[in-house]
Amino acid sequence: MVLPKIELNHKVHVLTRKEELDSVRVAGKVVVIIDVIFATTTMVAALANGALEVIPVLDEAAARAEGARRGAASCVLAGELYAETLPGFVHPAPLALIEHGIKAKTVVYSTTNGTVAMTLAAGARRIYCGALLNASRLVEHIAREHAGETVLLVCSGSGSNFNLEDFYGAGCFVERLADRLGPAADLSDAARAARTVYRNSPLPQALLECRLGRMMSARGLRHEVEFACRIDACPVVPVLEDGRLRLI
Repeated sequence: MVLPKIELNHKVHVLTRKEELDSVRVAGKVVVIIDVIFATTTMVAALANGALEVIPVLDEAAARAEGARRGAASCVLAGELYAETLPGFVHPAPLALIEHGIKAKTVVYSTTNGTVAMTLAAGARRIYCGALLNASRLVEHIAREHAGETVLLVCSGSGSNFNLEDFYGAGCFVERLADRLGPAADLSDAARAARTVYRNSPLPQALLECRLGRMMSARGLRHEVEFACRIDACPVVPVLEDGRLRLI
């Protein structure tokens, strides 16, 4: 039996995993995809550091097809599957990608969770790419351009699992949305819980001590995790249009 999709009664809501998108009507809603370690952090950082655009794709095959269509001179392929860099691709963490060189290039990007979440959100009124790096700037834009609309903060998660760092990131957005919107913010219980986690979890420990943070630190990528903690370091607004992330 196929269950009907539910409508949301609150103006600011948090989904704890991308899989929850299957049960929620996204049409007419403003969606912010969050994958702090590292997909949305990387995409925000890439655009803030000169990438022409980022094309988030569903998987390796789609990435290779897009890369072949565009040609090696104009694009960079980056991505991972289950935390392993795809063969022949640039490492998907933000600083590694920036160091590789992305200025004026298209980044074709495939990850296990974050880019999949963007695909699953198709049909929303607007899809934005959110990270700690651009939280305040993106909230300012949403408050100005989408007053009165429902904002759905989607934690990408890991596989079908809950990830603390994404929930923390959602809490950062909830805090700023509540400050900007006041009583009109109308927070769901999940949004209130995310805000509580954000308020009571200092950085960088919150990210370094979560499961993925520990795993990445063990692989020598502590500096990438610490970069992801830099709240408001990249004040940009990336929006997904026609399958491409570009800056507003």
